[in-house]
Amino acid sequence: MRKLLVAVTSVLAFTVSTGTAAGAPLPCPEIFATNNTAVITDPNDPRLRDRLVAFDREVRGIVLANGGVTTRSTLLDGVFWSSSLQQTTLERSRKFDVTLGEESLRHTASTISKQFRQESVLTFRFLPSNSPKVDAVQVEVDGITAKQVREGLLNDAVAREKLGGGSVTLQNKAILIADVNDLPTVRAFVTTIGGDMSKAKVRRGTWEFVSAETALETPHETPLWINKSAA
Repeated sequence: MRKLLVAVTSVLAFTVSTGTAAGAPLPCPEIFATNNTAVITDPNDPRLRDRLVAFDREVRGIVLANGGVTTRSTLLDGVFWSSSLQQTTLERSRKFDVTLGEESLRHTASTISKQFRQESVLTFRFLPSNSPKVDAVQVEVDGITAKQVREGLLNDAVAREKLGGGSVTLQNKAILIADVNDLPTVRAFVTTIGGDMSKAKVRRGTWEFVSAETALETPHETPLWINKSAA
C-alpha cells in the first residue's frame, strides 16, 4: 500500500508554529517514499526493522542526478488503513529533504516511483501561509507512537476515511499531511490518540502524488491511501 500521510491547517484559535509566514525562510521540499511492495499487517514483521540504508543511498543518487542534494533523510514507520483488506497495513519508509525546484522535484519523484515500482510517490513543498497555491498542510506532533496511530485508525471510521494513515519517526514524532479542508478530522484524531495540538508544528504548502507514468500527474488524481505497488 503506497501512500504516506495525513494533516492539518493553522486557522484555529490555538497556538501553533507555522514556520511559513511571509518573509520567513521556507524548509526544503520533501519526498516521502519507500521501496516496499508487500502488504504487511503484522507489527512484529522483521521487515519493519529495515533501516532502508541502501534505499537511502539510491534515492540520494537520484536527487543528485536531478540537480539537487538531500539535506536530511528521516526513517519513518508508516501506518495506513486498507479499505480492501479492512485492516491497517504497515511499512518502513523515508522522508527526504531536498534542494529541488518544482519541476525537478516532480521528475525526481517520478523516477523513484518507476525505479522502486511504486504507484505514486508523495511530495510536499512548503509555501508562505498566504500563497494562493496552498492546498495542504503538514503537522508534526511529538509524543505519538506508530502503535497509537494504528489503534486510532482501527477505532475511528471517520479518520480512516478522511485521513487514511500517517507516519512516525523513530523518536515518536508523528508527521501528518492532508488537504487543508480535513483539519477538523485531523485535530480530533490527534487529540483522541493522545497528541497535544497546542504544541504541534503546523506548516502550509502543496502536495502531489507523482506516478511513474507521468511526472505531470494532477495532485490527488489517485484516491488517497488506496495506492498499491505496481508489482
